[in-house]
Amino acid sequence: MPSLDFEAEKAVFREYYNDNAQRLDQAKDKFLDLLDSIIAHAGLDVAAASGRIKDREESIKKFMRKYQGELEGSATPYEIKDHITDLVGLRLVCLYEDEIEPVGQLVRDHFDVIDVTDKTAEIEGTENAFGYKGLHLDLRLDPVRAAMPDYVQFAPYRFELQIRTVVQDSWSTLDHKIKYKKSIPPALKRRINTLAALFELADREFRQVRVETELQIEKAEAEPEPEAEIEVEAVEIADGEVAPDPAAGVDIERGQYAPLDAFRLLRIARHFFPGVDFEAKKIDGFTADIVERQPGISRGKFNFYMRSTIGVVRQYKAWFLASGRGEKFNAFTEMRHALYAANSDAFAGMLTNVARETFDGWRAENAEQQA
Repeated sequence: MPSLDFEAEKAVFREYYNDNAQRLDQAKDKFLDLLDSIIAHAGLDVAAASGRIKDREESIKKFMRKYQGELEGSATPYEIKDHITDLVGLRLVCLYEDEIEPVGQLVRDHFDVIDVTDKTAEIEGTENAFGYKGLHLDLRLDPVRAAMPDYVQFAPYRFELQIRTVVQDSWSTLDHKIKYKKSIPPALKRRINTLAALFELADREFRQVRVETELQIEKAEAEPEPEAEIEVEAVEIADGEVAPDPAAGVDIERGQYAPLDAFRLLRIARHFFPGVDFEAKKIDGFTADIVERQPGISRGKFNFYMRSTIGVVRQYKAWFLASGRGEKFNAFTEMRHALYAANSDAFAGMLTNVARETFDGWRAENAEQQA
């Protein structure tokens, strides 16, 4: 029974906590698994998901700090457990700020929502204020799922879900380490606000980098095929690489003479390997390796290397796998062999000694077939 006897209510809460600790931990894991399943099924993605059970004595301190004075001041009987909404606390960390709301809406659609706190809106709606941003949802299982055998034992428990970005999560961690933030000199307070603003700027810039990356990929996809470029009088620019004579009026920032970058390589790679889902980080590193070995290489030259040798490489790949010399020969391995076959001086280092010897030996034995 609720009361105004704080000492008695502390004892009741400690008994409740001790009796339910194991099941609360099981509920945390069950709720996390459910969230993972819902998010994966919706085709969304999060960088990390975690959970914890709030410490018993910390829960009591939170009640004293936030609720006890008001409840006792208004003579409202209470039970401590009813006011600790984050006894089970879960966290989803997104990469970008504009991913928070879609994930939040998905969660709202699958759980009963008790309360919502949009800290991002609170901060952005206040002038000259910076601080922790994110979305907090107080949730419990919806009636249908709560009645299922797998979940019925966890139906009584509510939980708090925090949805943040990686940057917001980092700021929150650091913010909790700043012990003095209110009754402090204005100069120190300004420094803390400046630090918070830098984190907010970082979140915005990460999102803009993603947007600009997507635009660069679209621009690369829209460029004309290298094979369709007109032939014009050319001049050498570096290591045998040629570009149009400036007098010809050809735009060397587009078309076959445009410098090779990750976005242009990705477009060409997708053409030769339409069923492959290329990992951005690997494409980026692979492109950097190529440009380092042949500075000034254009997208047209790379495309030419691929077109002129990929057929031979795929014949070699079939032989290599059939002969039992290996179990894998992925798209990057094909491209490395194609580059080596097209320009062995520049790209010899992209293959190991054994790989070069095996490839060279096979080509020597099958020279007539390749011709």
